[in-house]
Amino acid sequence: MISQNELLAATPLDTVELEGWGPRISGKVRDIYRHDGLRLLITTDRVSAFDVVLGLIPFKGQVLNQLSAWWFEQTRDIVANHMLDVPDPNVMLAREAIPLPIEVIVRGFITGVTKTSLWTLYEQGERKPYGIQLPEGLKKNDRLPEPILTPTTKADQGAHDEALTRTVILERGLVRKDIYEQIEAAALALFKRGQDIAEQAGLILVDTKYEFGLIDGEVVLIDEVHTPDSSRYWIAGTGGNGNPPENFDKEFLRVWFAERGYRGEGTPPVMPPEFKAQVAERYIAAYERLTQLPFVPGEQPTAIRIAQKLAHYELGGK
Repeated sequence: MISQNELLAATPLDTVELEGWGPRISGKVRDIYRHDGLRLLITTDRVSAFDVVLGLIPFKGQVLNQLSAWWFEQTRDIVANHMLDVPDPNVMLAREAIPLPIEVIVRGFITGVTKTSLWTLYEQGERKPYGIQLPEGLKKNDRLPEPILTPTTKADQGAHDEALTRTVILERGLVRKDIYEQIEAAALALFKRGQDIAEQAGLILVDTKYEFGLIDGEVVLIDEVHTPDSSRYWIAGTGGNGNPPENFDKEFLRVWFAERGYRGEGTPPVMPPEFKAQVAERYIAAYERLTQLPFVPGEQPTAIRIAQKLAHYELGGK
């Protein structure tokens, strides 16, 4: 396990400027370059919550990229994905897909602190969030009778996701009915696979977000999968008696901001270095527990390493 001193001394990756790759597109977490039907995804150390970029967490980008690559391999038999190659710990080469305009969140428990979280809506009296009837008497962190799909719109940076229902998606024509049925089936099967693998690691996959796209008319999984950014993980056997479960996900960060009165509006508080190191430790621990592989930090400075590797990368041969 990487030491806290190494985390404190690390230089987090904010962005990467590449020569000869065309214009850079910056998302909340990734820098993206496109070329001839391919997409180069550079996962930075930017961290977002409440749909806002809140700062940098050392090695977070490497964890997300390598863990997504690992999960893409574990789930290829369920649904195709866009991954072609991982030329650097922070970089993935992917097929260009037409992204579908929704995010599919699968939830196995009722929890959360964001405005669109199932627990927040339920606590406010909503018993049919996302068009799904929930029973009375649920408490925070209870397991749901069965996993449910709660889709949202895909918000641009600075905007907020909009909760959707299956009916609204189809009525608006956001996704064709046959495509949406494929997405529903794939999402639930992916979640089941994720829960089974997490259980072997002593973790519980609580909920997660999937993004899908189309390549030559085929539904494919894109973006990331089952990372601590897109998923909530609890440590099995913790919590209960009014205490929250111990987690290995971004909820630790969300709660820190929420306790300081920030939930996406106004100016966020600045994360101290020690807290950033704690968040990084959780990302790394999640990677190691899920994959059963040691985390090997990439050479720093990360931006220089990536630029040097990609300067000699034979993109056209992929």
